[in-house]
Amino acid sequence: MDMSNKVAVVTGSGQGLGLAYAKDLARHGVAVVVNDVNAETADKAVAEIHAAGGRAAAVIAPVGPTETARQLVATAVEEFGRLDIMVTNAGILRDSVLWKMSDEAFDDVVSVHLRGTFTCAREAVLRFREQGEGGRLICVGSPAGQRGNFGQTNYSGAKSGIVGMVRTWAMELQRAGITANAVCPVAVTAMTETIPLFRPYIERMEQTGSLPDLIRRDVGMGTVEDAAGIVTFLASDEAADITGQAFAIGGDRVALWTHPTPAGIAYRDGGWTAEDLGAAWPALSGHRQSVGEEFPAELTAGK
Repeated sequence: MDMSNKVAVVTGSGQGLGLAYAKDLARHGVAVVVNDVNAETADKAVAEIHAAGGRAAAVIAPVGPTETARQLVATAVEEFGRLDIMVTNAGILRDSVLWKMSDEAFDDVVSVHLRGTFTCAREAVLRFREQGEGGRLICVGSPAGQRGNFGQTNYSGAKSGIVGMVRTWAMELQRAGITANAVCPVAVTAMTETIPLFRPYIERMEQTGSLPDLIRRDVGMGTVEDAAGIVTFLASDEAADITGQAFAIGGDRVALWTHPTPAGIAYRDGGWTAEDLGAAWPALSGHRQSVGEEFPAELTAGK
């Protein structure tokens, strides 16, 4: 899969999943604009890509503002002549339960994840349309955005919004040959290391270098490298007809998240009063949807 004629921006790519995405793209020939808020981290990432024979440049700036998005696209064009791929990966966490979450914690997370995805996608699309050769938007979501997660009002809301935007952009950009897809990865990162449910398995991986099948297959969580190939695939010419999709990726597992769809539909001539709904609810209640991630019983039992 030779992509040496392609140029990508990967936000939040100084470390973790973002760095894995950038390295895998570079390994396939893509010139990459690395982005991070920390200059030392970004420069180290660029050096690693160069050492492996790849091409990369760095932009040190926080994602969210339009100015950063413009700088990222401008750097791609100035350094490498064009832009073909925008990967919106940058993110932060400010977790707390609803009644303790501050305005600042909510706004900071939404600004980086949701606004940052919007501003970077918009600037990329302006460049794609100017070039007239299509393009790729690959936006990073999360299972938390699909199912919710305790203590993550801001993060879950932003990640859900990202998938909603991707569905819309797929329709708006199809005629221009621009695809828009979401990737919802699960990997061992600084974030997942703090989750008590996973910590024993991560500690074991640090000692043995591997995760058990329970984690890699049933939970669908592995290393950051395990989640990188989907980004390169979606950026390639082979994925030209894939758009509007949300992929789950992690460990040994890949899947598509379904579109939300009505369940347990009922009808009543003349519409529904509160009393009518109360009478109909027992029949509808069997279709109630679960919330939060669902894990194998063996994992939740602590085995």
